Order: sequence, then structure tokens, then C-alpha cells
Amino acid sequence: MLKNKTIFVMSTLAIAISLGACQPKQTEKQEDSQQTQVDQQKVELVGNTEKLSLNLPECKDKNCPELDIERLNSNQKFIDQVIDQKILELLREVVTLSPNEAHQENSASAVEASSALSVKNVKTPKMELEEKVAPYTKAFLDLDAEIKALSANHSINLMIKPKILNSDGSLVTVVLNSSNYLGGAHGSSSQTYFNFDLDTQKQVTLSDIVEKDKLKQLDAKAYEAFKAWIIESEIATNVDEYEQAWKFKLSDNFNLGKKGLILQYGEYEIGPYVVGLPRLVIPYDQLNGIIQAKYLPESTKVSNAASEVATKETK
Repeated sequence: MLKNKTIFVMSTLAIAISLGACQPKQTEKQEDSQQTQVDQQKVELVGNTEKLSLNLPECKDKNCPELDIERLNSNQKFIDQVIDQKILELLREVVTLSPNEAHQENSASAVEASSALSVKNVKTPKMELEEKVAPYTKAFLDLDAEIKALSANHSINLMIKPKILNSDGSLVTVVLNSSNYLGGAHGSSSQTYFNFDLDTQKQVTLSDIVEKDKLKQLDAKAYEAFKAWIIESEIATNVDEYEQAWKFKLSDNFNLGKKGLILQYGEYEIGPYVVGLPRLVIPYDQLNGIIQAKYLPESTKVSNAASEVATKETK
């Protein structure tokens, strides 16, 4: 009987030890899984846009003013903040505030600063941006009233919308599109790219992705693309004559597209209004040794590696 009890106790201890040994492994697996999820979140930009509530008055007229502003709501808050700031900058460029409206905008910023110190007044980023946009909404509606008072048959409009273009890799990219018509001969539009390095949590400029002392080479490549664009667009037959009115300059508004480096320009930057928003594209095969390899798309790296292998076999 005593022998059986001893065997039972030893068996129980063995099972307990075995279970205890397994538990840390399960915990380690859970921790590894959680860490993997965190790592994935760090290297990918995930999100969508949300439309701002602008409290526009009801309008059934065929010439109703149209104001449509969206913001980015992603898992990378520092990117959302950059885009929010740019939205406000665009509004400042397009809509003129009266002294009272400017005071209202400053008051909204002051309220935001004080609210950040108060736990009770918790506001979402969307709500904070809506408060800052409110003075511009009023100024926009005031402009519409002024135009209609002049019996002008115009419908003014203003649109600002962000969109995620590249969501993973060494660089993630968000484009901010805007267009407006506020009376006059024609409207206006813009397209601005924002590139970010998720590892450093910083916005990246064109000079940041270029190899050291290679910016002049890139400038030369871009200038060749500029001259080709002039001829291909048939806006002039003589490049030298065209440049007397529209000088070339290297744009910092860029995007690493599928076929090459895209340099985006605004209205009147390198051409008249009729050319819209010009863009120059420099193929990746011309950028070897100029753009840092870590920023080039994976498909380009594979292509370059295959070319090197083919070259060695030929030799």
C-alpha cells in the first residue's frame, strides 16, 4: 500500500513539473506572436480617410458651394499630423481669413494646447482639425455670398483629399490632392507627395534618398527629362527659347513610382497653366548609383541583379 502511494505521489510531481516546463514555452510563443504583430505595424502604413464635418448650411440651389475636406486616419500618427498640418497650409494659401476669423483660428490652437493638459477634454484628431478648419469654412461661405451678391453665376468649390500610395517598404508615400474654383477665369489644383521612413519615424526629402555627392547627377538626369518633355508635349519646338520663359528646376515633390522616379511640379512652375501639373519621370535604370539602393523598389533590385548576372555570363 505504501509503495502504491509513493508511486502515485511521484507520478503527480512528474506531471506538475512537466506542465510547469511547458508553460514558459507557451508564454514565449505568445510574446513572440505579439512582438511579430508590433513589428508588422512598424513597417507598414495602414489606414483610410475620414471626411470632416464642416457644418455647411443646407442648400438646394444649383450653384451651391462645395467644400469637401478629408484627413488621413492611420496607424502612424506622426504621418497623420504632417498631413493635417499640410491641409491647414493649403487652406491658408487658398482662403483669406478676416481678422476675426484669424483670431478664431488662433483661439482654436490655444484651446487645443490647453485641452492637451486636461484629461476631461479629450478630443480626437479629427475633432481638433475640424475646429481649426472652422474659420476657413466661414470665410469660404462668406466668399460664396459675396459672389452671389454680384449676381455672378458661379459655383465655387474646394476639395482636399489624401491617399496612401505606398504602404510598405523602405519608403511609404501619401499623396495629397487638392482642387478649387473660387471664381475668376479658371480653377487651380495641386498634387503633393509625402514620403516617410517608418524606421526613423521621419519625413524624407529627395536629398535624403540620393547617394552622397550625387545630387548634381540627378539634376542633370532631370534636366534631360525636362527637355524631352518639352518636345514630346509639343509645347515648344526650341528648348532654349522655351527656357527663356520657363526655367528648369529640380523639384523636391517626388514619388518612387513603378517605372521610375517621378518629379511632380505645380502650376506655373515649369510651364504655363495649359500644361496643368507637369511631371518628369526618370527610369530606374538611369538611377543606379544615384538613388540609395535601400530605397529602390524590390522589383528594381531583382532586375538589377539579373542584369549583373547576365553581364558576367557574357564576359
